[in-house]
Amino acid sequence: MIKRLKEGVYNVGAIDWDRTLFDEIVPTPQGTSYNAYLVIGKDKTALIDTVEPQKFDELRKNLEDLDVKKIDYLISNHTEQDHSGSIPMILDMYPEAQLITNEKCKGFEMDLLHIPGDKFTVIKEGDEIDLGGRTLRFIMTPWVHWPETMSTYLVEDKILFSCDFFGSHVATSYTFAKYYDKVYHEAKRYYAEIMMPFRNFIEKNIKKVEALDIDMIAPSHGPVFDDPGYIINAYKEWIDPKPSNMVLIAFVSMHESTRKMVEFLADELEKRGVDVKIRNLTTSDVGEIAMDLVDVATIIIATPTVLAGAHPNAVYGAYLANVLRPKAKFAGIIGSFSWGGKAVDVIKSNLSSLKVELLEPVLLKGLPNKEGYEKLKEFAQLIYEKHKEAGLVK
Repeated sequence: MIKRLKEGVYNVGAIDWDRTLFDEIVPTPQGTSYNAYLVIGKDKTALIDTVEPQKFDELRKNLEDLDVKKIDYLISNHTEQDHSGSIPMILDMYPEAQLITNEKCKGFEMDLLHIPGDKFTVIKEGDEIDLGGRTLRFIMTPWVHWPETMSTYLVEDKILFSCDFFGSHVATSYTFAKYYDKVYHEAKRYYAEIMMPFRNFIEKNIKKVEALDIDMIAPSHGPVFDDPGYIINAYKEWIDPKPSNMVLIAFVSMHESTRKMVEFLADELEKRGVDVKIRNLTTSDVGEIAMDLVDVATIIIATPTVLAGAHPNAVYGAYLANVLRPKAKFAGIIGSFSWGGKAVDVIKSNLSSLKVELLEPVLLKGLPNKEGYEKLKEFAQLIYEKHKEAGLVK
């Protein structure tokens, strides 16, 4: 499906309507798209990025339908194969094309795609290519979310081809974002799952983007934003270092003891004006948990004890928070045990990368009793006071 951004500027990529898992870990319930952009100048033609190799036929057909006889420049903004995987096939179709990218991307693509070094033309920050009446300028935007990622700016048309930056895993037939509540949700999911660990880099890259005169942001996944401020402001909200007055309780319960602890703690927190999200680590969509982590001030891992340690799903929940490195300020561990007591140590070891204050754990033996509930009430009060001290409670 060919999508027209402006006369002579087209999305010729592919839609993957039924892809439900990305990189064998990231759920994509709305499918996704692999956007490749064709820019036609008076003298030269450029293709910005390609598609997953399995979707190459769709890209090829779109180019044939537009009767593209020649591609002068093939621009690679990013190495991952959902962007670069069809480069070898495009070079076979258009052997005269110059493969344009930065030095780091060149090295990665020589390793991953076995493209000979002499096929590349290496560019740097601010370099430009004249297509005849249209100018492409290259903007280095590293760590969104790989070290070599760059963006390509179409100067005269004020379009930023931002690669993964500002993307969303959405399979859709429309060209421009319109159902903004849906797009916001999927863009936040995308940010949470792959961008959140790189907040500091994103802040710097947003400043680069805002220095440009932009009418459209055209990412490599999902719809194009013809209201760039919408997605830029959303990113600013997500990277803001101040979290919300919210607690995420990610739990597993085998025989209901831990569940009772979770429900009691949540009720006590809500009585104190603290918002709570509860996610069952056995059944919840990992993308939804990642989105919760974007905002929360406190992360609680709640686990039963299994063979003297934490439940494997609770370990995964802690590991997920650890690698995504959210802006949370506090973390805690609660749970139930019968005869083994190493669950806390296991969870702690999987939270080592978080810059949080680790609160004193609450680990109860068996089903919580009156004394146990009193400990949970004190724990809720401690969290409330920590949030208040951090200026999060209104």
